[in-house]
Amino acid sequence: MEFEYQQEYKRNSRGVQLFTCRWLPFSSPKALVFLCHGYGMECSGFMRECGIRLARAGYAVFGIDYEGHGRSKGARCYIKKFENIVNDCDDFFKSVSVQDEYKDKCRFLYGESMGGAVALLLHKKDPAFWNGAILVAPMCKISEKVKPHPMIVNILTRVEEIIPRWKIVPTKDVIDAAFKDPIKREEIRNNKLIYQDKPRLKTALEMLRTSMSLEESLSEVRLPFFVLHGEADTVTDPEVSRALYKRASSIDKTIKLYPGMWHGLTSGEPDENVEIVFADIIDWLVKHTSENNTVVQPIYPYNNGIIEIATTAAASPATLNRQPRPQRRQSQSSYLCGLKGRRLFHHSAM
Repeated sequence: MEFEYQQEYKRNSRGVQLFTCRWLPFSSPKALVFLCHGYGMECSGFMRECGIRLARAGYAVFGIDYEGHGRSKGARCYIKKFENIVNDCDDFFKSVSVQDEYKDKCRFLYGESMGGAVALLLHKKDPAFWNGAILVAPMCKISEKVKPHPMIVNILTRVEEIIPRWKIVPTKDVIDAAFKDPIKREEIRNNKLIYQDKPRLKTALEMLRTSMSLEESLSEVRLPFFVLHGEADTVTDPEVSRALYKRASSIDKTIKLYPGMWHGLTSGEPDENVEIVFADIIDWLVKHTSENNTVVQPIYPYNNGIIEIATTAAASPATLNRQPRPQRRQSQSSYLCGLKGRRLFHHSAM
């Protein structure tokens, strides 16, 4: 199936120009897929393969580079508030969904690595809006294998407002650790839109706080989802995906772990492995967009927001509207969003 690629800049609520792009099939799309890229990454180049494959399968695919990422304006890879990323994605994705040609289409989130955290927070922000999520090696839980001393976190927190943009957080080369295929690894390294410097202090702490908050609220996840993870991933721990699958309240949930595969399932594996992963992703989307499986009611604008009711065969309206059970606060014995290592921010999350 042929497709069309488009791109444009949009100004966010803070006046920053953000880059957006889309891959559109020539025929009416089966559903909408919204891309949430990882830390330091971008959509038009790094996630191009994903956009093309899904568009050729009949899906309209939309991406946005976060502030400071890729082609978007702002200090390079500086995350002042993680909430800003979520709000920018929410505004853009809903501005697309409300358009006449799309308002009766199913809406799916697609998040890779840190983008998995963005996707889960978008669901948390408006639980009934999304019909499902695809989470590839997501950053969604604190890894038990990462236990920095609380005193280190305390010291960094005290100076974050003084030197928020300083690149002082130690990291290893995440590209070498994430992408198995050497040719693809070098192509990614040569992508000048990808941030490859040390994380900024404020950025690292925002990721830390986000991961801690997500770990405490995994049981509040109740949308249909498909989580994929390479068992040989040394960037984000496969155990975080197992924890998400186990603790999420979703009735419709699927997990698949790929033996021997690394972090970059869709972009860093040999071609035959990438084919397997995308075949699984498209198969899940097909099953969740068939007429017998999903019903979507139109979106209706309401004041400055949007109200909408979505039902799926696997998740009834009662389930979607169910209030999450109160969570007991867990001990903060480990600190970083499923990233493997022994020092604070040993690997940057992609």
